[in-house]
Amino acid sequence: MSNDRSDVTARIKPEIPHAARIWNYWMGGKDNFAADRAAGDAVAEVYPEIVQMAVQSRGFLIRAVRHLVAGAGISQFLDIGTGLPTMQNTHEVAQALDPTARIVYVDNDPLVLVHARALLRNTSPEGVTAYVDGDYHQPEQIISEARKVLDFTQPIAVMFMGVLGYVEDLHVMRSIIDRVMEAVPSGSAMVLWDGTATGEAVAEGSDKLAESGAVPYYLRSLEELAECFDGLDLVEPGLAPITRWRPEDEGEAPFIDAHGGVAFKP
Repeated sequence: MSNDRSDVTARIKPEIPHAARIWNYWMGGKDNFAADRAAGDAVAEVYPEIVQMAVQSRGFLIRAVRHLVAGAGISQFLDIGTGLPTMQNTHEVAQALDPTARIVYVDNDPLVLVHARALLRNTSPEGVTAYVDGDYHQPEQIISEARKVLDFTQPIAVMFMGVLGYVEDLHVMRSIIDRVMEAVPSGSAMVLWDGTATGEAVAEGSDKLAESGAVPYYLRSLEELAECFDGLDLVEPGLAPITRWRPEDEGEAPFIDAHGGVAFKP
């Protein structure tokens, strides 16, 4: 685990739009630069629903973590591609229900790591909150670091929250998932959501993101996203729009071009 703050801050490039900071901007955060805001505005101009997607994705995270802790008794989380800290992060949700919960956050964005050190702290004295400077293209390195904190003989919830859309090749995406899930024991879970190619406007927004100079985001078809759960047991309601995955409010939740699910390893 990296502890060299000066090295991390030296890697921050404010003139280049970056995914974590753009997402922070859409969520109403302040940890972004002019280039990030310009890229975010370009996407929102053609696909204004992106702001709602950012907000709704946090709601999905909260509901999924609560289900895994309260419903399945899982107390270990490996959150890969954490993004910038906001309200109700994984450790806050999990430790509110189980004070002994242990969470490892993973990201390779330098600004994320700076903020993680400052903000991602335990909310309970019994729990553990740690972070790894790692790239999901190197899952073995992530697993090696996570073993220092998590018990890999007990179930672990692996989380990919809107991050694997930055992987162009579906086969590479599936390889990342398979290699991580192979390392965790039976009874572990995976929480995954990504943007989906389910509308013309969201596709145009994806194009605008790439034109802005940010890392492109590749929308998946529902069939492609469903493949990522192969070999795992999806819980109800299966792969669904993130707004419609066990919503807390009564009534029909709005459709959104982002789908996800929670599944267990047999």
